[in-house]
Amino acid sequence: MDQKEIKEMVGKAAVEALVRSGMKLGLGTGSTAIPAVRHIGSLMQQGKLKNILAVPTSFQTSIECEKWGIPLYTLNSKDIGGELDLTIDGADEVDPQNYCVKGGGGALLVEKIVAYASRAYCIVVDEGKLVNNLGLKFPVPIEVIAEARIPVTRSLEKLGAEATLREALRKAGPVITEHGHLLLDILFKDPVDPKKLEAELNRIPGVVENGFFTGPSGRELRPQVFVGRSDGKLEIRK
Repeated sequence: MDQKEIKEMVGKAAVEALVRSGMKLGLGTGSTAIPAVRHIGSLMQQGKLKNILAVPTSFQTSIECEKWGIPLYTLNSKDIGGELDLTIDGADEVDPQNYCVKGGGGALLVEKIVAYASRAYCIVVDEGKLVNNLGLKFPVPIEVIAEARIPVTRSLEKLGAEATLREALRKAGPVITEHGHLLLDILFKDPVDPKKLEAELNRIPGVVENGFFTGPSGRELRPQVFVGRSDGKLEIRK
């Protein structure tokens, strides 16, 4: 199977296994999460899913939901009440504990808010996203206030990270997030403790959020991970 087929397979599998009518759903961003969004829309059009309330994590996801007629809400909507039954999203890396790195698409802030407001969490990836240690190969994004770019960079370097300002493609200058912030991409030379580091990074003044997804304080976030493999097989890691 090619990459597109794998992403469609895992997205559909996660929806078929976990999504039920009447759910309040968080819908993720990126090339692996979007096939899940489309399958939900298709099932709704067929009448197989009803009364879905969706909270999107980005403009990209909102537009896709609009195309498929999926009703859109925010976490602040009265019908949502700040809590979701399930969020389905992709990831850039997943380690053996099912901790993740997310934010390659720049939507990490809302992705984390939505994920941490969910009773259940599902990650859909292809086998190339599985790693032994997070942050050694794929950069961990750090969303920062523009005025704090240099102080934050220096603090990250003291933690052993190499930080790079994310530059835009087909636009001159840096990437600007949907909330008007900059992104620093960091890599580590040696393995790190993602749970400890997630909290530590957010204590740096000027950091809005970081791309380690291990769970809010006092609660683990161990998603079910649907892994698509090139031989067509599906693995579900719980």
